[in-house]
Amino acid sequence: MQRISSLKSGWQLLKSSCEGAAKQVNTSPSTSRNYIIHSQAPTPFGLLFDIDGVLVRGRTPIPAAKQCFRNLVDRNGKYKVPVVFVTNAGNCMRQTKAEHLSHMLEVEVSPDQVMLSHSPLRMFTQFHKMCVLVSGQGPVEEVAHNLGFQDVVTIDMLREAYPLLDVVDHNRRPKGSIPPTKGLRPIDAVILFGEPIRWETNLQLIVDVLLTNGSPDNNWGTQYPHIPVLACNMDLLWMAEAKNPRFGHGMFLVCLESLYKKVTGYELKYEALIGKPSVVTYNYAELLIRQQAEKLGWTTPVKRLYAIGDNPMADIYGANLYNHYLQASHSTKAQKQAKSGGVAETVDSAPKMTSAELGGASSVYGAEEDLPEGCSSILVCTGVYSRDQQELPSDTSQTVTEQHIFHGHRDFRFDPSLMQPSFVVQDVKEAVELVFQQEGWPLE
Repeated sequence: MQRISSLKSGWQLLKSSCEGAAKQVNTSPSTSRNYIIHSQAPTPFGLLFDIDGVLVRGRTPIPAAKQCFRNLVDRNGKYKVPVVFVTNAGNCMRQTKAEHLSHMLEVEVSPDQVMLSHSPLRMFTQFHKMCVLVSGQGPVEEVAHNLGFQDVVTIDMLREAYPLLDVVDHNRRPKGSIPPTKGLRPIDAVILFGEPIRWETNLQLIVDVLLTNGSPDNNWGTQYPHIPVLACNMDLLWMAEAKNPRFGHGMFLVCLESLYKKVTGYELKYEALIGKPSVVTYNYAELLIRQQAEKLGWTTPVKRLYAIGDNPMADIYGANLYNHYLQASHSTKAQKQAKSGGVAETVDSAPKMTSAELGGASSVYGAEEDLPEGCSSILVCTGVYSRDQQELPSDTSQTVTEQHIFHGHRDFRFDPSLMQPSFVVQDVKEAVELVFQQEGWPLE
């Protein structure tokens, strides 16, 4: 019960801080100028954009993206609808990503429109006072502190404190006499932000921490379960400038899971799996959409979300999973109302979502006000999924998978129907045009 109440308080803290930020932004002329008010909008909707493979390929903008965003803003650069960028990248700060997008798309993008894979960690307040080991690249220590973690240890700090742990690279081995071990406070949890640069170093030291209950100067033990592990970004593959996809953090997780099981015989367990396709990621993104709608001056709740992505396993699976969650929430509410009115209760035959699919924070979901009616998924062919490599089915009701091989995380169900997009289009420009046509909104 302590964990449940902690998560709930974290969610309320996050919600209140977002609402407070929204009120502040509404009074700030420097940020409110980015939006155009549609107070009488008949069917409010919001757009969730993936970035890699949808808007950019590495450092190169996809040509259709610039045209798309020229259509999404008016002649003064004001947005027409709520827009949030939902990416599984996590090796930078939101401000940095917002500046990068602003430059690439030639429209102003604010940090509160950007959601990185690790953003929902703000609500996991029960870990914020623990000593956490963080893995990834970029300013991971700064990112961790920004998310609320107070006692942070990086992989570099760990290898400097225990010089004999990292010995694969002979050039990094201690020269001459063996330096003394400095020692660190015991590590209480491990946070995996994204793929590191030196995989062998991170894999070795993370396993050391897990097998010594957070104290790498101790002997390996068999205590199980191990200390908590929270992982962000499960993408097996992602698309950069190369013709073929590149390994993502999901591949690093596969390596870590395999190593841990090979050494111990046990399955590596996650306290939380965050980032697309987990439900907690989309629930957080929907909260940011609400923020944007408030800045637009909308008084009617957003009714529909459209998630645009290039990865069937991450973007499409995640949007569809969140849509299932929304339908289940509305169904539960209707059943409670029917039961209170003396009407016979119907039985929901849909499979229950696992803790992993919910993001490890199932207790924060409940009677959320003004939930959207649904979330539609739109697959573009400019990234992981491409017409050049895979034949596009003429019937979009057919399941689209990545060569019919499940590229999802080990702890997620293999449900082909969740990788079936609501719509398939060539690029992001066509996607936005389709959405505005569906909603009956003028785009010009």
